[in-house]
Formats: sequence, structure tokens, C-alpha cells
Amino acid sequence: MENVTTSPILDSAVKPYVRPRRLRATPALRELVRENRWSARQLVLPIFVREGISEPAPITSLPGQFQHTVESAVALGREAVEAGVGGLIVFGVPAEENKDELGSNAWAEECIANQALRALRAELGEDIVLMADTCLDEFTSHGHCGPLTESGDVDNDAAVACYQKVAVSQAEAGAQVVAPSGMMDGQVAAIRAALDEAGFDDVAILAYSAKFASAFYGPFRDAVGCELNGDRKSYQEDPANRREALYETELDIAEGADMVMVKPGSSYLDVLSDVAEVSPVPVAVYQVSGEYAMVAAAAERGWIDLERIVDEQLTSFVRAGADFILTYWALTAARF
Repeated sequence: MENVTTSPILDSAVKPYVRPRRLRATPALRELVRENRWSARQLVLPIFVREGISEPAPITSLPGQFQHTVESAVALGREAVEAGVGGLIVFGVPAEENKDELGSNAWAEECIANQALRALRAELGEDIVLMADTCLDEFTSHGHCGPLTESGDVDNDAAVACYQKVAVSQAEAGAQVVAPSGMMDGQVAAIRAALDEAGFDDVAILAYSAKFASAFYGPFRDAVGCELNGDRKSYQEDPANRREALYETELDIAEGADMVMVKPGSSYLDVLSDVAEVSPVPVAVYQVSGEYAMVAAAAERGWIDLERIVDEQLTSFVRAGADFILTYWALTAARF
């Protein structure tokens, strides 16, 4: 079989003298020529704020993570600022009595998420980017991302109308970025229209554009107290579909998304690379709860070097094209 040459340089007379290892000889030299780096400013820390508790509650399936009170969330936010973390994203965990079929508490002025957003904005000002998860699953009694039809499917248009109310209430509470995660068709355009009409044309939209129906979300549902009836495969993307993810992302950009996201991260680096290659807007990746939990559990048992593993994972996201990363390791990594 004829040899295929990929580079004429390697056929040159100097080939015997080429030694790539020369650039790996010392830590300083390796750092000097490193192609990809992440920084604390590229990290966004998720914060869970739970109604009706008086002190932070550990999340069993997310070692080292907590459901916070408003006060402890503010304290955590201050720690993040001091560590140089770039952003926070707030998830509300309402009391069971405040859940209903619509998830209507999600846009109430005094819902737990909006309380936290106001307190964080008052304390931190513009020292850190304040984001809000714009969805209903934490607030619905059935655990889905929108109202259900009589047949039990999520009503796309009804859900989008609810998202408009949620986004405006979050902007009023101080969110600089709203992040619709429900994967409803047309949600970005509708939210943009609602924000603009309410006078929040400076509030950005981070679209969960390529969000897959993944098995990696299990611990998150513990974190937000979400008991899901059924599954979300009818509106989240099939993990097998790569082209569809790019198509969904392009639709969100066309609708006015200021930033787009791929979720989960580690098992979808090909999708992340695809999106980053074509996106004219910043690209995010979410290192989700299951990805975090596996590393945390292995580190607790001494099976892996936590700092090296986290660094390697964050580097892989940047190498694949992510501009910033939502990760439960944000504060830990920023302190490395």
C-alpha cells in the first residue's frame, strides 16, 4: 500500500533531528507552549437556593454541594467573587406547597429564586455575572419543564408563554443573563420579545441549545427536589444525534440568543466542537451533576488525583471550543 504523507516537512532532510520532547523538558517550558488554558473567569458556579430551610443542607449525591438559604447563597457568592469566578447561575428549590401544574411560583416576585437574585445583586453588584435558570421543572408538581396537555405531553406554546413571565421576573430581580433550559421550540425568540417589551433589552439570553436527554442529570434532580413523572425524551435531544444539535443551535442563534450552550459536557465534546466552529456568539458547556458526582466519589476514595482530573476536564472543554464553563467545580478549581 502506498504511504500517504500528511506533511512535506516530515519528509525533509532534518527529520532525524526533530524531537518534540524538547518542548516538554521543564514545567516552565511546557507552560510556555501550552495551546489551551482555562481561567477562573471562564467558570460559572451553579447555586441551589431552597425555600424553608434555616441552614445549608448537604446534597447527598453531590458531595461538597449544598442547598442554600438566601443568606448562605450570598456568602457563597462573595466567596466566588473573591476567588475570581466569572459567574453564578441560580436555581430555585420551592417548598412543595408552592408547586402546581403550571409551575406558576417560578415567576412570583417573592419566589425563592427571585429572592436570591435580588440579594445577590444587592451584595455583589456587577462584580460577577448573575445568571438565572429560566425553566419550570423545579416548580411544577409533575417535574416537567412546562404545563402538560390532556395526553400528558408538555404543551410547547403554553410553556413558552410561562417562560416569558419567568424571564421578565428574573430580570426585575437583578439577573443579567436568563438561561432558558426547557428546550421548547421558539423559546428564545419569545423570551427576547418579552424582555424587550418590558424594558430589559440589555438582559442577555444564554440558550440551552444542545441539551440532551442524558442519564448524567440524576444528582441534579436531588439537588432541586424534582420528582419527574416519565422522562423528557420528547423535548430534549437524543444523545445519538449530532447534526440535530447543530441545527437546534443555529435556530436559537437566528432567534436572538446572545450565547449558546451544550449540555452535558464530557460525553459531547464532538458536539461542542461542531457548535464552536460555526457559532458567531459565545459558546458555553455545562459540566453536569453526574459528571461532577463521578469525579467527586472517586476522589473521596483516593482513586484519582482530583486537581489533575478537574484541570484535565476543564482544559478539554476549552480545547473543544468552549468560551466558558458551568461547573460545580468552579469555586474549587478557581482556588487551585
